[in-house]
Amino acid sequence: MKMSFGKEVFLLILCCFSLICFSSSMRRHYKFVVEEALYTRLCSTKSILTVNGEFPGPTIRVHKGDTVYVNVHNKGKHNITLHWHGVKQPRNPWTDGPQYITQCPIQPGGKFRQKIIFSSEEGTLWWHAHSDWIRATVHGAIIIYPRRHSNYPFPQPDAEVPIIFGEWWKNDVNKVYRESVETGGDPNVSDAITINGQPGDLYPCSKSETFKLNVDQGNLYLLRIINAAMNLILFFSVSKHKLTVIGADAAYTKPITNDYICISPGQTMDVLLYANQEPNDYYMAARAYSSGFRVPFTNSTATARIQYSENYYYTPPSTSSCPPLPYLPNYNDTRAAFNFITSIRGLPHENAHEVPKIITTHIVTTVSVNTFPCPRGKSCMGPNGNIFAASMNNISFKTPSYDILEAYYYHIHGVFRKGFPKFPPFVFNFIADSLPVTLNTPKRGTKVVVVKYGATVEVVFQGTNLLSGLDHPMHLHGFSFHVVGYGFGNFNKRKSPMYYNLIDPPLLNTVIVPKNGWAAIRFVADNPGVWFMHCHLERHLSWGMETVFIVKNGKSSHAKLLPPPPDMPPC
Repeated sequence: MKMSFGKEVFLLILCCFSLICFSSSMRRHYKFVVEEALYTRLCSTKSILTVNGEFPGPTIRVHKGDTVYVNVHNKGKHNITLHWHGVKQPRNPWTDGPQYITQCPIQPGGKFRQKIIFSSEEGTLWWHAHSDWIRATVHGAIIIYPRRHSNYPFPQPDAEVPIIFGEWWKNDVNKVYRESVETGGDPNVSDAITINGQPGDLYPCSKSETFKLNVDQGNLYLLRIINAAMNLILFFSVSKHKLTVIGADAAYTKPITNDYICISPGQTMDVLLYANQEPNDYYMAARAYSSGFRVPFTNSTATARIQYSENYYYTPPSTSSCPPLPYLPNYNDTRAAFNFITSIRGLPHENAHEVPKIITTHIVTTVSVNTFPCPRGKSCMGPNGNIFAASMNNISFKTPSYDILEAYYYHIHGVFRKGFPKFPPFVFNFIADSLPVTLNTPKRGTKVVVVKYGATVEVVFQGTNLLSGLDHPMHLHGFSFHVVGYGFGNFNKRKSPMYYNLIDPPLLNTVIVPKNGWAAIRFVADNPGVWFMHCHLERHLSWGMETVFIVKNGKSSHAKLLPPPPDMPPC
């Protein structure tokens, strides 16, 4: 598979990728070319960074248990990294991708051969850039089919198609990011939401290029849905059709049928759609779920069309050029979002591990939006003239200039510190309507969590109402975890676990922490290495809502970190 990166508005980056997929039964070669491409959206034409001239990028298709090699050549003028979101990479964090966490970025003129190891994942994942805001256009789907000669645990679909949500800025997205860093303010919101690269009929410039899914009446379709948006949790539905969720984050779930889904950045869902309506055109639509008070967001609706092939031969009297929009909850309908999120149930026999019952490592961490004081002599555009920040347990993560994985492996001092708090350093009513201003300022640091191999870990994410209560999609690299509980209000260590679901919790890699509430996850730390944990709202990641898990080596040879590849990018 060959790839090369082009540029995103004045960003002269050109990278080439070659991807080879190996399995026990066959060897496949893919060629991707990533290049500069001109795209017209919202009546504006600009140059963006693309893969094979496509936005979104091309789909990678593998079978469960395959291994993929990606040779990356950076022929541009800016640093890049790639992350394979949701791929556990057993014992191999070296090519996981987040810059300055598991690798230093690939510098201009440099190259890096990435080994991507698929293990227990089955379903839909995605790949994206993991450096600054480049992932706005550098992303694509990963489809992991069952092992050869195996079947889906649901009816065989007649066809399947990736549905990828994104965000579109008329301006250079990296300029948007840089300006927010320089001013300390909230980054400008995007100009549109996209479905497979287009905002849809509600934007006249997009009408001719709106994504269209052609269906045959009576057939079953598997929608492989990915939220690649930078900062938006989304509601999605299809006019007059039900959606049946049968998988999430590359793990199968108990089928649930609903009028809509709610999906956060980083999450993927496998959804069945039965084409059982009158031959006609129908809209699929997506718009934001935004719970924060006075938090700006893109208040628009993206559309795509489902077109019945029979409609070309039979047109009912009611047909019009504009189909009706489907039902979508209101943008601030927290109850609708929460009801859907908590309805997802796992298939216990499909999970790689049973739900841990005895926990050896307990962590409770607040997830907060904060501020830092504006430097003297500078004008800042954050709340009350300060600088926006974000934190976990009152620590706003400071990204080092040398990657943590190599520092850990080679015992290089001064890059990170152990001792990330396992409990909030300040205990207060986290969801109170009025909180002391003194709580707004976190500490800066590069503190990590260190756990023993084989430890059973429970992490409780506690949302706070500092500045504004918000939903937070928290993602952990290197693992899937059981989401055993959700709730509104403050987590109570004695009462809240009484309502955990230890029977059929979903197995995810990204969990939505509800506004002014909490979410609890459990996993077994059986993947040695350095693994990033962060909010997948890009502005919160930029502000410091992240930490790192270091899982120590086990005793057996199969429980130890693999050695680094010989061509790790230098810092």
